Amino acid sequence: MKRKNSTINVSKLVFVVLVFSFFAIIIKLSFVSMAKTTDGIDLTAFVENRNTETEVLQAKRGSIYSVDGEILAQNVNAYTVIAYLSPTRTKDDDNPQHVVDKEATAAALAPIINMDASTILNLLNRDAYQVELGPGGRDISSLVKKQIEALHLPGIDFIETSKRYYPLSTFAPYIVGFASRDPNDASAPITGKMGIEAYYDDELQGKDGYTIYQKDAYGYTLPNVTTITEPAQSGEDIYLTIDSNVQLYVENGVKELVKNNKMDWLTISVMDAKTGAILASSSNPSFNLNKLDVTDYLNPLTSYQYEPGSTMKIYSFLASMEAGKYDGSAKYQSGRKQVDNAVIQDFNGGRGWGYITFDTGFAYSSNVAATTLALNLGREKLYNFYSSLGFGRKTGITLPNEGAGDIDITYKTELATASFGQGITTTPIQNLQALTILANEGVEIQPYIVEKIVNSDTGEVTYQHQLTELGQKASKENIDKMLSLMHDVVYSGLTDARNYRSDSIVIAGKTGTAQIAGPDGKYLSGTYDYVRSFAGVFPYEDPQYIIYASVRRFTGNYKDFAKTVTSIVEEIAKYKNISKSIEKVDESKIVTINNYINTDYTKTEEKLKKLNLNIVKLGTGKYIVNQYPVSGKTLLSGQKLFLLTDSPSYDIPNIKGWSYNEVITLCKLIKVPYELNGNGNVTDYTYDHENNLLKVNFK
Repeated sequence: MKRKNSTINVSKLVFVVLVFSFFAIIIKLSFVSMAKTTDGIDLTAFVENRNTETEVLQAKRGSIYSVDGEILAQNVNAYTVIAYLSPTRTKDDDNPQHVVDKEATAAALAPIINMDASTILNLLNRDAYQVELGPGGRDISSLVKKQIEALHLPGIDFIETSKRYYPLSTFAPYIVGFASRDPNDASAPITGKMGIEAYYDDELQGKDGYTIYQKDAYGYTLPNVTTITEPAQSGEDIYLTIDSNVQLYVENGVKELVKNNKMDWLTISVMDAKTGAILASSSNPSFNLNKLDVTDYLNPLTSYQYEPGSTMKIYSFLASMEAGKYDGSAKYQSGRKQVDNAVIQDFNGGRGWGYITFDTGFAYSSNVAATTLALNLGREKLYNFYSSLGFGRKTGITLPNEGAGDIDITYKTELATASFGQGITTTPIQNLQALTILANEGVEIQPYIVEKIVNSDTGEVTYQHQLTELGQKASKENIDKMLSLMHDVVYSGLTDARNYRSDSIVIAGKTGTAQIAGPDGKYLSGTYDYVRSFAGVFPYEDPQYIIYASVRRFTGNYKDFAKTVTSIVEEIAKYKNISKSIEKVDESKIVTINNYINTDYTKTEEKLKKLNLNIVKLGTGKYIVNQYPVSGKTLLSGQKLFLLTDSPSYDIPNIKGWSYNEVITLCKLIKVPYELNGNGNVTDYTYDHENNLLKVNFK
């Protein structure tokens, strides 16, 4: 009996303990389930972080191309140098995984990543598990990475990332613009800061994706569970209207002019007169897109607003013609004209040329002629005509920070000065737009800079530019008359426009000289206190292209400025096979090029010899793998046909006497970087084998 009672008492004790423990566990679980934190731990975050992981899949930024396919901006692999400092990483002393000798490591890295050894050493002496060796060690190239790896420095590693790279570096920087990421956040997206990169940032960026998966307490992916993935969408590729050859002609012209002359700024742009496509735009000061040594973030093409000077006579004379108030054979007294309290005078100190016709007045760029016509026309009609051409408002070109200019005219003196481009402001892009009426029988064309946008994943064209006509602004009869007057400015006038004559192409143009207003609103009177400009179309017989150039405080010989513009025009004429109307092309000498790719070179050469073409064989291969011009294009007898063969290497042929375009074609075909100096034809050249660079001088 006693044994039995003892057993019963023990069982009751155990039962009581079990019941108490059960309720204690229930209470604890209830507390934990209702509490947000326990023992200082955020339970919700702990559970989420422990079980679910979201990995961001970064979208690749789209590339920017010229209209002829040159890559102007692209993403490339980049690396950030890191140093592991904690000795706990090293498990084997013979194979250290952290920085052991900090002084030696700093000294070895300093010249490679362009940082002082003392700065690197300070980073290596930090009390941290690892550090980034910035700024010099951020966004380094694969080449620099290999240089560092060759040092076999313990504890030095790399984080792979990407950066924006501009293969042509100084090519149309204000148009292309630049994009970068926050230097303090390596995971931040690359975003556009300027130019096309900024304006089309949303299209170029694409859309990041993600992967969501379950993981265990050790961070490993749990097996047999659903993984959710939303792929990244790459940014779209943008093709500009910029023609890489025309852009190069313009940039080299600007570079040559800047070498020997001083100025505040200079800008030259070329546009397709029939479509409004901006083919080239260059300026000084300029900058390198990879170095970002930029001093002015405003694009001269769209943002510079200044008094245009006498190029506006093109439109004030046209306004008079459109109003039916222009008689070119009528005469007026040149020299000086009193307008209220102001005296308007011609550029020759007010001496004038006596009684001359208004046609002659245009050729001589007479301010008195323009004033007389404007006063007869009236403020409202002149203002309305200027406004109808787009002056005083933005053109809508897809580039950031476009200026609108100011064409307000109130007083009679303002009407007078506005007729010859003083007291009002315009932008280069507005002038280019207005000049399109000269090439399209009075119809104005809107300028544009993006030819198409392409889905980089599928190749689908998501946007294709369509010609945008802005309406009939002047009659064909009056346009023909104005073109004739502009021809006479260059070939019969007394102004500096005579310096724009060319032996190979007929240019119709108008020069402009505007005084610069000082801070107090009064015009400066220094020798060089002017903005000088030239507005031209070519060829005169049927204008295909427009060139507009302007320069502020140019201190050199103005003939150099004119020669630069004319040389650019002549290079474009050669490139586009434009000839003077007096040079009738013998149609029997025109050769249509076929497709010669994948053919036997020897057999093809035999056939081509009969066509009297100048065949340039590149390489020593047996078969043709590329050609220029491409199939369907035409050449004249004697012109060069480039045939690239399947050769392991390519020598530079004798290029003395070659033109710009021919040298560029050669370099593109054999993929040799080039540096071109001067204008005209090749006088001498050298090939830098070490840097794989062809240096060519023209004259």
